[in-house]
Amino acid sequence: MGGPERIQQLAEAVRYHRELYYNQSSPEVTDAEFDALWDELKLLDPENAVLHQVGPEPLPGTVKVEHRFPMRSLDKGTTDEDIIHFITQSTFGGKQYLAQPKLDGSALSLEYVAGNLHRAATRGSGERGEDVTLNAKQVENIPTRLNLPVDCHIRGEVVMPLKTFEEKYRDVSPNPRNLCSGALRQKHGDGKADASDLVFCAYDVKFVKDSPEVQFDSQLLEMLKNEIGIEPAPWHVFDAENPQKEMIKYTKQWSEKRSSYEYEIDGIVFKLDDLQQRERLGSTAHHPRWALAWKFPPEEATSVLLGVDWQTGRTGAVTPVARIAPQTVGGVTVENTTLHNVGEVERLNLNLGDKVLIVRRGDVIPKIESGLGPASQSDLEGRFHADGTSFVGVLPSNKDIQIPSQCPACDGDLEAEGAFLRCSDLMCDARTSRTILYWCRSLEMDGIGEKLVEQLLDAELIAGIPDLFRLQQAELESIERMGEKSSLNVLNELNKVKTLSLAKFLHALGLPGIGPELATSVAQHVGDFHSLMQWVEDASASIGDDNFGPPTDEKGKPYSENQAVRSLCTVDGIGEKVALQVRDGLSKRNEMLLDLSNLLTITDQPKAASGGPLDGMTFCLTGTLQRPRKEVQMTIKAAGGKVVGSVSSQLSVLLAGEKAGSKRTKAESLGVQVWNEQQLEAALASHGEASAREQTLLSTNADTESTKIKQPSLFDYR
Repeated sequence: MGGPERIQQLAEAVRYHRELYYNQSSPEVTDAEFDALWDELKLLDPENAVLHQVGPEPLPGTVKVEHRFPMRSLDKGTTDEDIIHFITQSTFGGKQYLAQPKLDGSALSLEYVAGNLHRAATRGSGERGEDVTLNAKQVENIPTRLNLPVDCHIRGEVVMPLKTFEEKYRDVSPNPRNLCSGALRQKHGDGKADASDLVFCAYDVKFVKDSPEVQFDSQLLEMLKNEIGIEPAPWHVFDAENPQKEMIKYTKQWSEKRSSYEYEIDGIVFKLDDLQQRERLGSTAHHPRWALAWKFPPEEATSVLLGVDWQTGRTGAVTPVARIAPQTVGGVTVENTTLHNVGEVERLNLNLGDKVLIVRRGDVIPKIESGLGPASQSDLEGRFHADGTSFVGVLPSNKDIQIPSQCPACDGDLEAEGAFLRCSDLMCDARTSRTILYWCRSLEMDGIGEKLVEQLLDAELIAGIPDLFRLQQAELESIERMGEKSSLNVLNELNKVKTLSLAKFLHALGLPGIGPELATSVAQHVGDFHSLMQWVEDASASIGDDNFGPPTDEKGKPYSENQAVRSLCTVDGIGEKVALQVRDGLSKRNEMLLDLSNLLTITDQPKAASGGPLDGMTFCLTGTLQRPRKEVQMTIKAAGGKVVGSVSSQLSVLLAGEKAGSKRTKAESLGVQVWNEQQLEAALASHGEASAREQTLLSTNADTESTKIKQPSLFDYR
């Protein structure tokens, strides 16, 4: 049946399932099934109105969008050496590179379906952003319909011309960057800037299906500009045997013309141009290996240290925050900056009333680099707050910074841990607030921010994490500026996380020193919540207790820790110190854990998957590696390998960086294979062609086959 009746059926089905997916988040069919309906309708009636409709548009910020193609961060560099390392090591000596200015605005993803703008979303976490379609349509150079009826995701940066900023917004905001984000996310035209004053500059396009067969990213940018109708950020291609010289020269040129460019930029993005080479290199959990964000040298300015406030964090750590006379550094007006810890305060040897050097490196929060001796009253003159109002301040007396002996939040005693001070009271108000916030943020719960948490605590509606899940709508509506809709949104976010994995549960607790990777390792070791609590009990056993385990090893040497602690120490990345941190952190929260277990569904954690290219192999790392050691360890584990801390005859491979010492000597004496990072990458890249054990060093400079690459078809209404 291919007549009008079938077309009508297909159109209704597409409309129905699209509504369920996009606006109700409750799909009834698989993506493949939906694709089949769409393709059949397109075949029978390519001009059908349903194919060109994008459905109702929600207010910006009210709908969260899962990025079909994650918007990852980029690896960063600041020196010529970083560029050389990127070319010779990170990309193994690629032949052709692409450069674009690193625009300093707000990242945006544009999703087009059949050439029609379907959705615009902010970067958000990189995996999940906010729907800002309504405001994005106000940006003059973002077309609602492309020149070609393609399905694609176009990513880029929304920026404000500096001329526009100076003419209209100089008194509104200290920099254009903040205005870009606000203009995209405003809900009722109540932002400080109009979206119509913004400009979109593309830097990437991903085709969902029917991808053009091209070899280079620069070809895709040409296509964006000349065929599709989207303006990319300007680009330059380096095609030379040794491109690093020209690329370093390029950064010097941009450093000189940075101030005269029409938009704010904070560096240059270098990318491997060959798409096939990119695919082989892949990505880490945080950034693609084939790109480098080279940042301009740090910007410096001077200010005056007015005071130091001490704050208690969720782990009990008490950190100093410096109050300084307002100073603009790298386009940001700074009035507070962290001093990190007591050790940093002592290292800087600062006094209140000192003149200080403020440094901002790239996107990093400005910090006090050094003291410049006592300031004078004239050092406070001619300064302005971020809102444009004049700063009026008096130079404080030049005196030492006082180190507290009591917690600034609860007045409890502080304990010194090396360079840190810590409040040990779990009931400390500051710790409670920040622990709740950490729980909500780690589980990506929207609408539960610092202000609401403080209001709930002040109203005594909650006293800890478990109480969040006892909140009633009427209680929430009693909070100032919390109406019915806001209350229901909060309850909905809470309901969404009532079922979670053991790994997510452990991570969200915010135990000291336990991030998502270690939380997953612990969860995989114990398997389920009941076993976790049993482990805590066993891990608290003392010598003589039944569950302590054997008191001595096979040589008669006494064990310092019980059997449960020792078992956790066998997990990659967990030593005795971390194992005890896990035990003590969970023991102190025992009552809360049991309470949460009655309120939530904590699913069992499956064991780590096997069968990867490094399955069954044991690695030890030594020397100075090209990538962060933790990142390399995660790569090995993700591929099925195991990482240990010592060399023995049972070791499969010693991964050796520069300045490898005694471990390499021992490995060679035992006949253990010694690899460099290039050999590891080769073993990973060759999976499916040969066993990792059979890999040898591959030539990193071998000519690559000049084939064209077709991006995979990823048409997916997700």
